[in-house]
Amino acid sequence: MFVVFSIYIYPEIGSKLNLMKLSVIILNYNVRYFLELCIKSVQAAISEIDAEIIVVDNNSSDDSCTMVKELFPNVLLLENKDNVGFSKANNQAVAIAKGEYVCILNPDTVVAEDTFLQLLQFSSSRNNLGIVGCKLVDGSGEFLPESKRNIPTQYIAIKKLVGFSKRYYVSELKDTDVGKASVFVGAFMFLTKKRYQEIGGFDERYFMYGEDVDFSYSMLNAGYENYYYGKTTVIHYKGESTLKDEVYAQRFYGAMKLFYEKHFKPNVLFNLMVNIGVKVIPLLKSVLRKKQPEKKPERILETGSLSFKEIIELFEKQEYFYKIHLKNTSFTIGSNSSESRGEVILNS
Repeated sequence: MFVVFSIYIYPEIGSKLNLMKLSVIILNYNVRYFLELCIKSVQAAISEIDAEIIVVDNNSSDDSCTMVKELFPNVLLLENKDNVGFSKANNQAVAIAKGEYVCILNPDTVVAEDTFLQLLQFSSSRNNLGIVGCKLVDGSGEFLPESKRNIPTQYIAIKKLVGFSKRYYVSELKDTDVGKASVFVGAFMFLTKKRYQEIGGFDERYFMYGEDVDFSYSMLNAGYENYYYGKTTVIHYKGESTLKDEVYAQRFYGAMKLFYEKHFKPNVLFNLMVNIGVKVIPLLKSVLRKKQPEKKPERILETGSLSFKEIIELFEKQEYFYKIHLKNTSFTIGSNSSESRGEVILNS
């Protein structure tokens, strides 16, 4: 169950609620400071669009919900009384979304002022369009290859598990290109609400991990074309998921198992290899992850002095490790690596 806290109806739409252009859906769980920064960037990005922001909170123990109510009264907040997972929470939000388009967005992201304007223009020019993904960079400005992925067939998945990931990603498309791609990460997915509902939304059997792959593949199976749009960039602090330990590996394997049982023929050899990989690969990762982190000077960028687009462009240059200070707040957010979600620095 969830509780609807507040709702805002844009005056220019009046009673024509179904004509709202965009609903931006942000699923939150205990990342209060990232969420505040994310909402601020989204507000700037929808200033010229008939749009709404929906935040779904999965029973956070921090003050995320209080913050949203106090600082963003125009945001629609859904407060789940339990952590219902990624799939179910996003399905809840899309069910009540008023936008023709929806954007599934992680709270640890920062969008540019023209991100949604570009994607709306691009989407309106395409027929038979499924999901649109965009260029994602981590907290150090490095491109995240999961921005554009191929269908992870069993052969490709095994190669990815053992460290050969070229075919796992759409390497033939440059980072700034526009072209067809099969699979996008759940941190950013842009599509029409009609398409979302037509394929049944996210499969709620996935609690976390794998639901984005399944959703992307289901869209292709329904006959639609997924596109990568590399002309707009979004910061994603968490970066690429990695097999960090056996607990993560078990969850990842469970999602993979569900995906392949649903979409591919049973393969005993594949299941055996993945099961072995779950045990062995985390150990290998811990050994291989020994290289010294890159050392660069740090620089703090303040919103208000710079637009979000200007901040993202500086991130992409990778001349410094940039931290973002949200104007008129007591915190700064930054990351020197894609291995973690990022760091929150509380200013004294």
